[in-house]
Amino acid sequence: MSEMAAMDPEGIDGVRMTWNVWPRTKVEASKCVIPLAASIAPLRPHQDIPTLPYAPLRCKCSAVLNPCASVDYTGKLWICPFCFNRSHFPPHYSMISETNLPGELYPHYTTVQYAIPSSPLQPQSFDGSPPNSHPPVFMFVLDTCMIEEELGFAKSALKQAVGLLPENALVGFVSYGTQVQVHELGFSELSKVYVFRGSKEISKEQVMEQLGLAVSGRRAAGAPGLQKGAVQNGFPGSHSGVTRFLLPASECEYTLDSVLDELQTDQWPVAPGNRQSRCTGVALSVAAGLLGACLPGTGARIVALVGGPCTEGPGTIVSKDMSDPVRSHKDLDKDAAPFFKKAVKFYDGLAKQLVSQGHVLDLFASALDQVGIAEMKVAVERTGGLVVLSESFGHSVFKDSFRRVFEDGEQSLGLCFNGTLEIICSKDIKIQGILGPCTSLEQKGPAVSDTIIGEGGTTAWKMCGIDKSTCLTVLFDLSTSDKTSTSGTVNPQLYLQFRTSYQNPDGQTMLRVTTVTRRWIDSALSSEDLLQGFDQETAAVVMARITSYKMETEDGFDATRWLDRSLIRVCSKFGDYRKDDPASFTLNPSLSLFPQFMFNLRRSQFVQVFNNSPDETAYFRMLLNRENISNAAVMIQPSLISYSFNSLPQPALLDVASIAADKILLLDSYFSIVIFHGMTIAQWRNMGYHNEPEYQAFKQLLQAPQDDAQMIIRERFPVPRLVVCDQHGSQARFLLAKLNPSATYSNAHEMAAGSDVIFTDDVSLQVFIEHLQKLAVQS
Repeated sequence: MSEMAAMDPEGIDGVRMTWNVWPRTKVEASKCVIPLAASIAPLRPHQDIPTLPYAPLRCKCSAVLNPCASVDYTGKLWICPFCFNRSHFPPHYSMISETNLPGELYPHYTTVQYAIPSSPLQPQSFDGSPPNSHPPVFMFVLDTCMIEEELGFAKSALKQAVGLLPENALVGFVSYGTQVQVHELGFSELSKVYVFRGSKEISKEQVMEQLGLAVSGRRAAGAPGLQKGAVQNGFPGSHSGVTRFLLPASECEYTLDSVLDELQTDQWPVAPGNRQSRCTGVALSVAAGLLGACLPGTGARIVALVGGPCTEGPGTIVSKDMSDPVRSHKDLDKDAAPFFKKAVKFYDGLAKQLVSQGHVLDLFASALDQVGIAEMKVAVERTGGLVVLSESFGHSVFKDSFRRVFEDGEQSLGLCFNGTLEIICSKDIKIQGILGPCTSLEQKGPAVSDTIIGEGGTTAWKMCGIDKSTCLTVLFDLSTSDKTSTSGTVNPQLYLQFRTSYQNPDGQTMLRVTTVTRRWIDSALSSEDLLQGFDQETAAVVMARITSYKMETEDGFDATRWLDRSLIRVCSKFGDYRKDDPASFTLNPSLSLFPQFMFNLRRSQFVQVFNNSPDETAYFRMLLNRENISNAAVMIQPSLISYSFNSLPQPALLDVASIAADKILLLDSYFSIVIFHGMTIAQWRNMGYHNEPEYQAFKQLLQAPQDDAQMIIRERFPVPRLVVCDQHGSQARFLLAKLNPSATYSNAHEMAAGSDVIFTDDVSLQVFIEHLQKLAVQS
């Protein structure tokens, strides 16, 4: 691998595959055990991606012209690599020649972006912006069933967010507790509020009726042009609703500040021994209905700040009686969570409504108890929403993450709207589905596999919300079961094209096209070539995503056993060994790290759920499914860096043996970052040596991990939790839980005096590998 590829494995295309050479037949693919899969980050920023100011050229099969196409310069023809159809270049390509290529044919531009010109029929919008651009829309939904202090933190975060928004961004505001209040921001003379009961489900039509949007809303919905995002005075849909409930940030900042200042915690009386009445489901329904009435088909986000469990109306996750605990994993396994299935069904319906409107649900949950992320997961994930879970609205995890959503510049998340992903494959390749934040558009075609995993049964997906770190996993299948069907004039290359259309933060419609090619090989003849193209990190992450999916969808699925059996099969097929001789077992370097990844995956929070609540598990899995491969690999197998006086910072083994009294360790497990001081270092720090001028080196040693931790925190969303702890301190558990237990109470007598011991019955990596070798070589 070149040095550049090692630094940036995703490359210009943002595509990584489990296998970079593919077996020819379905039978050979099944023998590989690890599925054929690609991880794609559709909007990953890269300085080498050109933006072309014209519409793309398409083949009859809808593939876009790309560097893999064969071009006949004299006949002015191009041959599509997907369907082999010959197409004539249109007149405006008449100057094309080998020395005068359009941008999309340059060999190294495998990813290009098109700025789609708007149609000349569209009127200029009233604010002078380009005709097909819409300002972004943010509908804030705030829970008021909180203590005074928590509500104060949430209100100040909202004020800061509105101040950071672009001036033309439209803002709406809904608050809720026992009931839902929709605030009319266009009526600034005094606060005008529409109240909805929180105890029963409210349809979009009822929302429109009660807010006085029904007539204009119906007219807007009935006009086919408007539904497609056509502009009426610069806004799609009903204009009166926009000016009443949704105003540009520059116009409503003062009004919204006043509303927030007046807003109090929910005043509804709560009987002793009861939880507060909180109607989260109805509040989100009302917000979705309002956006659907005013702005169907345009980029909009519902940003919900939730401070506790829903106890009222649809979406309820627990009764009001405090003696009933919120559901646990055990309750879900035994089907003893009375509200769970009904709440999931409700949020499934809400997800369908939001997807049809093109709108996103973002969830910021801050509470010591669960708030129902496990139930809301379906609506957040299918709309491509963001999710952040923290203990308090005053915690840096919430405050810094929330600010990042609205910030501009380097720190910006690059939030885009209304995305659609389409995939075109070479003949014989089928798509099983996608794991990640999207929804199937059920677009059938020859490339749709009979096997469905995740969002499947389609070659096109909707991504209402998409940002520069969004990543999707596409699982493939092969249709050929024998070699004869692909023999004859066989192309040695296979091709995949990913097309993502979306609305950028400025409201401009863009299309990004990525075309990748890989080699077919006859894996029955040589598994060596196949192994050279194996990506261990991607394979580990894909296995983690499939495991999480199966744990949620298959009853009684034994994840640890499934992972173990898969790993044994991989090692049996690709390992070098003599039958029944474990000592002879060796693995090709292309595969040598994979067992370690699987060992850590088995112990991770994605598989071992007993220590986490259903909300935490749902949160971890949502982030696992939407982050790029490098980040997801850190979630599975954290990185550890060691700092000491006599050497530069260096990677350390993720093992209890890496702990030393005179070292500082920095653990990055994605969700949290731990700075761990060895005993001697902690004592010297407590004595204040770093403040003495003659101990500058010690001061620098203490500072180095802090600086590195801040660098990681700055680049990550959600912002990770920072834990600073000392050896033998109570918070050292954050580090110890992630380390390989090579020293436990059972073998402590073999360890050097003073070394750390982990109290666990888990097997160590060494024992795990010994068992694996024994089972892999069995005849």
